[in-house]
Amino acid sequence: MSELVTLELPSTVIEQARVVAERTQRSVEEVLSQWLNRFVSEISIDSLSDEQVLALCDMQMDEDQQQELSELLDQQREDQLTPTGHERLNELMTIYRRGWVRKAEALKVAVERGLREPLHE
Repeated sequence: MSELVTLELPSTVIEQARVVAERTQRSVEEVLSQWLNRFVSEISIDSLSDEQVLALCDMQMDEDQQQELSELLDQQREDQLTPTGHERLNELMTIYRRGWVRKAEALKVAVERGLREPLHE
């Protein structure tokens, strides 16, 4: 789920986002959204509410990102990945790995709070 928000940002931030967007063939909005998601993902899980912890436990990669990741992995497997595609694959793999680490951390906190049963005894 997403929501449209209008922000006023410093021109330096916009310029950096434009450079990354051009380099990765994405929109400035996508780049900024990724940066914000990354920032939010750095917030300590211990400081989140029970509902937020449980949401993290159930979190999945965005469907569009999953599709793009699958396509890039297919291209890599077929040795057809461009340098730009390789860079994007690395970015998506980083997002994927961070997501799994956050899910694991959230599950640990959820178990500690009694919100979820341990996976094993």
